[in-house]
Amino acid sequence: MDLVSAVVPAEPPAHPKDGLTEPVLRIADVVKSYAGRTVVHGVSIEISAGECFGLLGPNGAGKTTTILTACGLLGPDSGEVTLGAERLPVALAAARRQIGYVPQDIALYDDLSGRENLIFFGNLYGLRRAALRKRIDEALDFVGLGDRGKDRVGTYSGGMKRRLNIAAALLHEPAVLILDEPTVGVDPQSRNAILEGLHELRVSGIAILYTSHYMDEIERICNRIGIMDEGRILAEGTREQLMKTLGAEVERVRLSCRGDASRAAAHLTALSCVVGVEVVDGALEVAVRGAAGSLPEVLTALARDGVDVTALSVDTPDLESVFLHLTGKALRDV
Repeated sequence: MDLVSAVVPAEPPAHPKDGLTEPVLRIADVVKSYAGRTVVHGVSIEISAGECFGLLGPNGAGKTTTILTACGLLGPDSGEVTLGAERLPVALAAARRQIGYVPQDIALYDDLSGRENLIFFGNLYGLRRAALRKRIDEALDFVGLGDRGKDRVGTYSGGMKRRLNIAAALLHEPAVLILDEPTVGVDPQSRNAILEGLHELRVSGIAILYTSHYMDEIERICNRIGIMDEGRILAEGTREQLMKTLGAEVERVRLSCRGDASRAAAHLTALSCVVGVEVVDGALEVAVRGAAGSLPEVLTALARDGVDVTALSVDTPDLESVFLHLTGKALRDV
């Protein structure tokens, strides 16, 4: 049996309302503060078997705190997290058999081989002898490291370490896989391998909670998306549902210019056709409703501010346009 087949959870009951499965993981109105500062404000997420829910937002949006709470590694100040019928962190010991967690930082021992690392993590989950050896073989093959299992992890590339991290999280056949920015700093080949593997796991029936500030990753593997900023989920749904929040057709216009771009940006926000404005490397990134009809008004406003446009490009709407619409700023690593 291959790893994908081995990790498929038992057939869940049908959802009584819409034919979907009952949520495997439910995060309900979770609030979390540090040192008197609230970093997660009433976040709610439900994920069923075979779903990949993507939390899309910049660094510092509260994504990591949210998933640490989802894993039971942090207790919420208010709200609750349930895994099946069990509440976390009260039932944390039982939950560890149901959750696979892939942290943002590499959690491996460089002085051990890949296989020895998996033996260590497998033992933590109570796996032993032949059963553990079988799971390790399947996990290494699944992440494309079957021929490198005996090599010391210190000799691995960053992408290989990321893939081994995922293998460790899958050893105990979890029903839920939670990943925090799993492709940061990896090469394109490893990134592609990780995303393809996660797609396979979702199709096989695992529930996945995936955080990223990379829009293309979220669009590629997630069938539902939550846009998160400053500790809040601002909008949630499928890509198509999120695009509808833009209302009339919204396009992103990038304007390279000479002059006081920041001052001009403040004035552009007052235009009815403008959804959001961001100054990036001295250029203006403007979300507008219908670029063809709106650009003359935008260019006239810039001219009044003494700003000369030297280059202009128009992009079709995407999730970054949604983020810009909801927050007034561009989605980027900050």
